[in-house]
Amino acid sequence: MTLSADQASTALPADAPSADLSPETVPDAVAAVGQLADRARVASRVLARADRNRKDHALVSIAGALDEGRADVIAANAKDLEREAAAGTGAALLDRLRLDDARVDGLIAALHELAGLPDPVGTVLRGQTLPNGLRLRQVHVPMGVVGAIYEARPNVTVDIAGLALKSGNAVLLRGGSAAAETNKALLALVRGALEAAGFPADAVQSVDPWGRAGATALMAARGKVDVLIPRGGRSLIQSVVTNATVPVIETGEGNVHIYLDESADAADAVAILLNAKTQRPSVCNTVETLLIHPKAAAAVDVLTALAGAGVRLHTDERAAALVPGVATVPATEEDWATEYMDLDLAVRVVDGLDAAMEHIRAWSTGHTEAILTNDLANAERFIAEVDSAAVIVNASTRFTDGGQLGLGAEVGISTQKMHARGPMGLRELTTTKWIVQGDGHVRS
Repeated sequence: MTLSADQASTALPADAPSADLSPETVPDAVAAVGQLADRARVASRVLARADRNRKDHALVSIAGALDEGRADVIAANAKDLEREAAAGTGAALLDRLRLDDARVDGLIAALHELAGLPDPVGTVLRGQTLPNGLRLRQVHVPMGVVGAIYEARPNVTVDIAGLALKSGNAVLLRGGSAAAETNKALLALVRGALEAAGFPADAVQSVDPWGRAGATALMAARGKVDVLIPRGGRSLIQSVVTNATVPVIETGEGNVHIYLDESADAADAVAILLNAKTQRPSVCNTVETLLIHPKAAAAVDVLTALAGAGVRLHTDERAAALVPGVATVPATEEDWATEYMDLDLAVRVVDGLDAAMEHIRAWSTGHTEAILTNDLANAERFIAEVDSAAVIVNASTRFTDGGQLGLGAEVGISTQKMHARGPMGLRELTTTKWIVQGDGHVRS
């Protein structure tokens, strides 16, 4: 391929590492991941100096490749689904694994949305000229090499590749065995589209060929990988947090709560709860616990509607008494801590807003909490006192999502309190740099 002068300025140097890297050529996972990370570092320098127009063109190129290659992707996904179903994988995990035409359309739309968003790289956070004449700026810059470990979520392969590209980062992926065929097909499309746009394919690479050993090596690649982001269930996230020597941005499980206040509108509450629980129960922003004020006028309508939609209600005695004609399951302490990711919902009657917030403080994972109320004072207290990454008033918890919040896509939803909290989009994949400009200044 012949590159234009502009493309040549962002092409890999002549001494870039060889493309021949596989378990057959480099069987040792630690050595392999080290080489992949070195290639990613070279590619990251190319991305770091690329302007927005070139990055946006590449995003559109990836979207076009995904559209053209959707039949191959869906066929590969069918193999993964068939294998995992035969192995007894649960319905919730299979739902996260599935890619159909509608979900491919969603990935394509997210890439186009990313292309339309402002480029965070180079954005000035603050700046000033000091009394001595030194000129200061603090600007957003790429992280460099980002690692991502996730499971049974092939959409994440495209989301992270797009976000990394736009924010000027190279990325190393570990997508897990459940989505092996799908991720392989997606990776081929993404890398091909990057090269077609004049970028190094090594901006997006995978350690999947080295299996679990590759994941372990990725977690230990401190100094070669700048930050590692896990996305998945509790066991995966805690394994990464516990074992990684690479700095980790922790994403969290979603034990999500909705508090149904006394004044909540019944029609709105029914619509919101049905959406929050049943639209896609296998994802982390689905409500898992409903807390009800004893005098909530909407309570009976909400519980009846949920049960009618096939939701299994795990209720305390007071909640069960509200709907004596509805079959419920007695709740245990374990239910308050459970992220079901299925058509199950823990339900508890609490003695008002203070009791609801006390329950949330005891059991929340810090992901998303919502209040349904027409009492402004209660809404303001809930906002001020509930300490989670997202706090929602009179809307579904399903809106805690990078795409829904206008971020284009997300790497994950961070429940920690570092620089990234909540849905992690473009800006969360950057760090900052101080630029100091002088005219022969020396310190006295």
